This record gives sequence, structure tokens and C-alpha cells, in this order.
Amino acid sequence: MFPAPVLKKAENLIAACRASHARLITAESCTGGLIGGVLTEISGSSDVYERGHIVYSNHAKSVLLGVLPDTLNTYGAVSAETAAAMAQGALRHHPREEAETCRYLAVSVTGIAGPGGGNAEKPVGTVWFGCAVISPHDQTVHTLTEKHIFPGDRHAVRLAAIDKALDLLSDKLLT
Repeated sequence: MFPAPVLKKAENLIAACRASHARLITAESCTGGLIGGVLTEISGSSDVYERGHIVYSNHAKSVLLGVLPDTLNTYGAVSAETAAAMAQGALRHHPREEAETCRYLAVSVTGIAGPGGGNAEKPVGTVWFGCAVISPHDQTVHTLTEKHIFPGDRHAVRLAAIDKALDLLSDKLLT
């Protein structure tokens, strides 16, 4: 279902999380759960993959992740602000009993996969990522966002977003 290089990235990420006692959470809009899908393609991923949220509508982003309606109305669903709020919201209910020993990483993805929906400001292929981390003994949420514009059709944009999300998680795990 997923290309071999993407599966290898997922496998490496799962192994790195296992070795460093990290847990993963996903919050997905335009990828519709495919990041969670590629992570769970890896045998034993339940050791580190905590949960995934598929929040395609703005209502779901608000209700399930706590993204404020004002954020969505002011900046739009495809924005740094929404991506950050999604990642932070995904971490909101991490298991506190493991907080002393585990690092929790959440990645969020929100974008315009196409073929419609784009405009001059946010063309088709625009994807915002959020990555939020809570480390042991430090319950402060550290968040970063990145914007990418991927070429190609809907399938290519979504596949590129999955690949980039795995890269972001791997990079954040090493910092």
C-alpha cells in the first residue's frame, strides 16, 4: 500500500522511538489517517504509536483537538496557527502516568491536496505541519510548524505529506 522508502522511514522511526522511550500521536486532516496507517504497517508499532486523530472538518478540529473557532476563522484550516493548535491538542490527553519516563511527540497535517480548493494565497499542494513535544520531567509543550507546497496530483501531495511528517517526527526525536 505504501512505497518501500516510506515504509522504511516508518520502520526506522518506530525503532528510534522504542530505543528512546518515545510515544507518537498523529492529528491528520488532508492525509486522512495515512500517517497512522503507515506507522501501523510496522509490526510492533503499538509499543510506540499511542493514537491518531482524523479531523477532516473544522468542527472535528475544534471538538476533538480543541482548535479554537477563532483560530480557524482568522487564519483558516490550512495555516501555521491551526497546525500548531492541532499538534498541541493531540498531546492534551497523553497518559500522565508515563510522563516521567516517556517523551510524547505529536505531528499534525492540514492542507489542500486538490484537485480543487486552492487559491492564489494557498495553492493546491499547500500543507502545514505542526510538531509538538512533551518531554519527561518537563510538561511544557514545545511546538514548531512548517509549510510546504508539494507538486502533483492529490495522491502525490498526500504521499509527500506522509513522507515529510515522518521526517519531522524523526528530526524532532533526535533533538
